[in-house]
Amino acid sequence: MADTKKRLEEYGDQSISSLKGAERVRKRPGVIFGSDGLDGCAHSFFEILSNSIDEARAGYGDRIKVSVTRDHIITVEDYGRGVPLDWNEKEGRYNWELIFCELYAGGKYDNANGGAYQYSLGLNGLGACATQYASEFMDVEVFSKGTRYTVHFKKGEIDGELQKEPYPHRRTGTVITWRPDLDVFTQIDIPESYFVDVMRRQAVVNGGLTLSLRFQQPDGSWTENEFLYKEGILDYVREIARITPENEVIGEEEGKVGVLTVPVFWEGEKRGRDREDKTDYDVKIETAFCFSAATQRLEYYHNSSWLEHGGSPEKAVKSSFVKAVDGYLKSAGKYNKNESKISFQDVEDCLILVTNCFSNVASFSDQTKKEVTNKFIAEAMTEFFNEKLEVYFLENPRDAERIAQQVLINKRSRESAESARVNIKKKLSGSVDVTNRIEKFANCRSKDKEKRELYIVEGDSALGSCKLARDAEFQAIMPVRGKTLNCLKCGYDRIFKSDIIVDLLRILGCGVEIGKGRKDLAEFNPDNLKWSKVIICTDADEDGYQIRTLILTMFYRLLPTLIRLGKVYIAESPLYEITTKEKTLFAYDEKEKNALLEKIGDKKYTLQRSKGLGENEPDMMRLTTMAPETRRLVRIVPEDEEATREMFEILLGDDLEGRKRYISENGHLYVDLADAY
Repeated sequence: MADTKKRLEEYGDQSISSLKGAERVRKRPGVIFGSDGLDGCAHSFFEILSNSIDEARAGYGDRIKVSVTRDHIITVEDYGRGVPLDWNEKEGRYNWELIFCELYAGGKYDNANGGAYQYSLGLNGLGACATQYASEFMDVEVFSKGTRYTVHFKKGEIDGELQKEPYPHRRTGTVITWRPDLDVFTQIDIPESYFVDVMRRQAVVNGGLTLSLRFQQPDGSWTENEFLYKEGILDYVREIARITPENEVIGEEEGKVGVLTVPVFWEGEKRGRDREDKTDYDVKIETAFCFSAATQRLEYYHNSSWLEHGGSPEKAVKSSFVKAVDGYLKSAGKYNKNESKISFQDVEDCLILVTNCFSNVASFSDQTKKEVTNKFIAEAMTEFFNEKLEVYFLENPRDAERIAQQVLINKRSRESAESARVNIKKKLSGSVDVTNRIEKFANCRSKDKEKRELYIVEGDSALGSCKLARDAEFQAIMPVRGKTLNCLKCGYDRIFKSDIIVDLLRILGCGVEIGKGRKDLAEFNPDNLKWSKVIICTDADEDGYQIRTLILTMFYRLLPTLIRLGKVYIAESPLYEITTKEKTLFAYDEKEKNALLEKIGDKKYTLQRSKGLGENEPDMMRLTTMAPETRRLVRIVPEDEEATREMFEILLGDDLEGRKRYISENGHLYVDLADAY
């Protein structure tokens, strides 16, 4: 009680204080940058880049260069007019002080009346100053009107004075170099992938602007990237859809690769207000889209900022596209009797769309600009899309027909998946010991999920040798009887009639993911997985590879998260046994075999193809396949999810023409592998 009373007495009029100058950012960086961690540090870079982009969009400069050293020094260089640093008569202060040392100071506040910065990404006058405050040091170099200006800052304070010298060249622009301060941010090692992603997106929404990135690797070498989309978002939609202006005619050939409609570009302007007592402002709308059976993507941008959380544009797109497609389905009599209405998910699953909008009044959710919330922006975009889509569906009947068919396929697949989810939930429900009732499954003794391993082995013959070779304390065996279904070519109803697949799902224990990117349709929880490793173990021959591929396909279709989490492995079985007088060696491929034979030299040896799993002695199985200290496991990881999806679809999906094309173009690369068998 005494301590509490003392604290209350200490809290009085003199307890209140205010942060001043650089402390306002250095002590509370999360207020400006969203966090004091890596995300906040990365956003500080975006603030500086944004100013250069605004200058380029205003018509000054068509290139921005960024370089990042391995010790985290960042440089942003543009070719605009050069940020003003000299004396400001109106304010009675130097502009370098206003821009880099004064929050809420800048040259973009009067954008409601038009002008060069009418549609500016940086509106608040915070970014340059806040980034300077949060830097270990910052050097600003400006070329303007025949003069070179330099000014230096350290730990949020001016270091020296503004320097000026004649510069008798035509070069204009601004160069800002700084290092984020570890006294402000908990991390400053912004990954290269962030710079690549941000700069690519800015090239997309600023057509004709070239952004180049030089990034120094830990070994001192440099990687270089350049981003340019001459036609902005239209080129980007083409890129996502994998088509070019030369092959945009949608016909039989295009239909085979999934493109349903030609990419189109629309633009328009609206003027209005968010509330009756507010003033009118302009909204400029740009969008590019097409429909595709092969891929989907929705991205929204406002004043060049990627709206990761959507907001007003997302509301408009959802409303308008559902209205347009549903209206066509009704008027064309496409719905079955008593069939429910489509949802936006059904449209989204085949829609590639990018919006790129601008307004001179923008209410972002916060300084990180991941969501725009203006009421009028939503209304303007909804009206814009309603008008355009009505005309589009009338003038493009063949496109409308293709869109309608695909949306209905998506809808009915979604509903089928929901029904399948309910059925599989019933099948997978039961007691914790349901695995003990699965035929030929050999469980392990340990209950510790961090130690338990599940071996999925090829056939009953391998079951016996694997059971004898395993460590029964933590290794369990599940035999796969014959070849499993190709889960990419089967519907959910057929998949869940397969005893092999349902038994395996029961043993895994984590449920199943059903639906195209819809985890809410699946009773899936990775925390319920009963195993630390799920290991696929098949023979090192063509049949074994095929069984392995089909099992991997099942994981890819039904349990992709387990692959992302690195829970799925392949146990490599030796392809050759090389026996000398002293010992037996194993080679897992042709290259290893040749290397071992070269190492053996003139010694006598015997070489034979390894026996199948079922023919191996338990000691041999334990040594080559099951003992953690000697086995060879390959973890399955999704290095490039898009490329993986495409390869699965080509080789195992319904794209017969794509498969023929791939074999025709790449078959020669696998001749040696085929000869080995």
